[in-house]
Amino acid sequence: MGKGCITVTKYFLFLFNLLFFVFGALIMGFGLWVLLDNQSFIAVLQESSDTVKVASYIFIGVGSLSMAMGFFGCIGAIYEIRCLLGLYFTCLLLILIAQVTAGVLIYLQREPLKTEMSNIIKGMIVNYTGQNRTTEHTWDYIQRSMKCCGWTGPGNWSENLIIKNSSQNLYPCSCRNETIPGTEIKEVGLCDSLSPALPIYETGCITNVEKWLFENCGVILGICVGVAVIELLGMILSMCLCKSVVQEDYTKVPKY
Repeated sequence: MGKGCITVTKYFLFLFNLLFFVFGALIMGFGLWVLLDNQSFIAVLQESSDTVKVASYIFIGVGSLSMAMGFFGCIGAIYEIRCLLGLYFTCLLLILIAQVTAGVLIYLQREPLKTEMSNIIKGMIVNYTGQNRTTEHTWDYIQRSMKCCGWTGPGNWSENLIIKNSSQNLYPCSCRNETIPGTEIKEVGLCDSLSPALPIYETGCITNVEKWLFENCGVILGICVGVAVIELLGMILSMCLCKSVVQEDYTKVPKY
């Protein structure tokens, strides 16, 4: 490989590692958001299942590893250190294999995951009191913002322990359809209906969640493919540069 070609390869690899470092930071940030967020649908699942917490720790770990790989890849590319380039290629290959494996497992386990999610939400609805400021208020926010009621429909709320044992005509305030006349609109808790016909939304939240996923599946798939392409290009460039380096020259490595 010519000297000019080696130089171009070296700086392209540096650029790819810089992008990899940024992607790693984004993945780690997403993991932290999943772990710490308490105002979205994720918070409802996280309170009731350890699976989401484990997934967030995995995202944080993968993001941290990606940032470290990006850093060492940049050093290996600029200073042409074969051992760093080889280590970078090996780690990148392992991450790519892990990503493909995780994607296949999620696809194959999509029905059990959907069932687990449904059980978590329905269990939260059954025990809803309006006093829990994490999962319950988050679920109230989801119902208000998505204009839905219950998981599969408003009928899920008939299993709520308070509503079932009450002599009043209660319904979740966050299900309140503002276009229907009724009592004063509240954001959380249980409200008393003035008439037998409840002024609530008739659509279950599962419909809106699936609609959101369907509308954004192209974006999600595009991001996954983009990351995989960058990883493959990084592997190819690192191997090309590694093979072009004749011998190690550790005098190039900066000393602090």
